[in-house]
Amino acid sequence: MNLRVMEKDDIDFSVECFNRIDFWGEYDPIPPQKSKTERMKEFDNPSQLAILTERTRFVIEKKDGTKIGFIAHWFVQPHRMMEIGYSLIPSERGKGYGTEAIQTMVDYLFLSRDIVRIQAVTNVRNKASQRVLEKVGFKKEGIIRRSGFVRGEWVDAYLYSILREEWKEPKILTKKASQK
Repeated sequence: MNLRVMEKDDIDFSVECFNRIDFWGEYDPIPPQKSKTERMKEFDNPSQLAILTERTRFVIEKKDGTKIGFIAHWFVQPHRMMEIGYSLIPSERGKGYGTEAIQTMVDYLFLSRDIVRIQAVTNVRNKASQRVLEKVGFKKEGIIRRSGFVRGEWVDAYLYSILREEWKEPKILTKKASQK
């Protein structure tokens, strides 16, 4: 598995994924569909996005270069915390790619940023996402009540986090470096 910063060449893949209801799954709100032109404008001018702070989106790829999803990070106020979000195409879920992508992102963020915490939010019914976060070392902190409107109803979410002192050292990035 490989993570790389999303580029303009990935716009077609993002339009294909983000405009598919099954990409978002049964636990996430379905965002408004956007055309390639709209996605290109967002890419060229990220300040148009609703997130009012730095956000970086990465493409998740298999070793053969096949694009299978996205993972992103953005600052949470105050700026010593980051949040991550992720999604894989349905056919690639449950194969370990999400766990590896999240672990790689955690290693990258703690190695490259002066942050104390990384957090993620997941629907209380999304057991697969909860297992992945816990496997990487995230701890469940509590419930965010009525955090999203999904398929016609308000749903609760769990807030998960991992603190720098809980992380301690890279799990993925050093393994890959030592294998070369």
